[in-house]
Amino acid sequence: MSRTLADVVAASSWGVVQAQSHEARRSILNFFATALGSARDPVVTAAMRTLAPFSGAATSTVIGHSKPMDALCASFLNAISANLLDFDDTHPETIIHPAAPVAAAIFALAETRKLSGREVLAAFILGVDVECRIGNSVSPRHYARGWHITSTCGIFGSAAACARLLGLPAEGIANAIGVAASQSAGNVENLPSAAKNVSVGNSARNGLFAALLAQQGYEAAPRAIEGPLGWARTMGDEPDLPRLLEGLGKTWEIAKNTYKPYPAGIVFHSVIDACLLLRERIGRKVDQVESVTVQGSALLLARGDRPVHNERDARVSIHHCVACGLLLGTAGVTEFAHETVVRPDIVHLRQKVRPELDARMPDGATRVTLRLLSGEVLTETVTSPRGSQAAPLSDRDIEEKLREGVRTGRSDWDADRVIDAVWRLDAADDVGNLLRLLRPPLR
Repeated sequence: MSRTLADVVAASSWGVVQAQSHEARRSILNFFATALGSARDPVVTAAMRTLAPFSGAATSTVIGHSKPMDALCASFLNAISANLLDFDDTHPETIIHPAAPVAAAIFALAETRKLSGREVLAAFILGVDVECRIGNSVSPRHYARGWHITSTCGIFGSAAACARLLGLPAEGIANAIGVAASQSAGNVENLPSAAKNVSVGNSARNGLFAALLAQQGYEAAPRAIEGPLGWARTMGDEPDLPRLLEGLGKTWEIAKNTYKPYPAGIVFHSVIDACLLLRERIGRKVDQVESVTVQGSALLLARGDRPVHNERDARVSIHHCVACGLLLGTAGVTEFAHETVVRPDIVHLRQKVRPELDARMPDGATRVTLRLLSGEVLTETVTSPRGSQAAPLSDRDIEEKLREGVRTGRSDWDADRVIDAVWRLDAADDVGNLLRLLRPPLR
């Protein structure tokens, strides 16, 4: 399987993937938006302090900052900042967030050598295809067993994309994917904590590391993924190879990518949309709400029926998403910040929410029912929330998301320069130089 994927990664020319270029740039634009939004978060700055004494040659940009670090450190930091706010892109079939592991690694690598925008975009498209196809082959059981699929599969996309940028032949790319199989990790239990972001950061850094090892001649078992004691069987069930290989090299998983309007787990977006609709129906008189029932799939309840102690809990909470939609009428970064999470009126409304299983509802769909003090009952059902494939964000929406990320992340980066650079990425002769021009001067 590694060699089959590697053959496509090695052989696919720009002409083969060019039709996916616009979607790739949308994904990269969203990657910068989310990374800039959390660039100065204490989690990111703590990681920077931890890594700084061990960073080698300062070649690569840390998004939202002026001071570069070495490629391995920068890839780790940019991946965690892009994933930290639960605001990154989503591949609906697997719930993989594709960009953070792959984009963080390839941009860090690109700054160590002169690589064109087309080379980087092609590697990005192919890396996303690898991580999502491997994710398809083990879904949904892999995630259900507790493996954090963005981390565990993202490393394969990072390794494949970096190996391509290093100019490795198919055999070397296959070895990079195999070496990555020995480093794949991350668990769902850690989702409400910064430990989740560590495994996302590792998926970028260790994917780059796997490619660099393969460049130096490291070999891996030919069936490191699908073998009897390989990655897929040890971390899930026997892989669904037909699903992995269907349309390989002809259809592209990045074409399915979606982008979040809210910094919360993707399965909660329909909760927010339903509550925004109900808020308008009750004339915003939220004090008249006696109880709220939220019905959805087992996945919704498993991920979101939890007490809320901090902002991380809030981003994966049915109860807090209800409070955002009904009481605040919006759900941006500020609405999931600590100051909002602990507001007495928010806490009071969260206590009125009762999640309820409806096994007939698909993942990502929600039915929200309000019972008012008057006895009136109001219901809204949302199956295709804003940002889904059926109701996608526009290019302008993602641009505005980046501008908002710069504001909320307190970055001194110029939002319009970043937006312009990403849209013109396919014309760049040297992506490293482009990134260096985006960084504000060191003070």
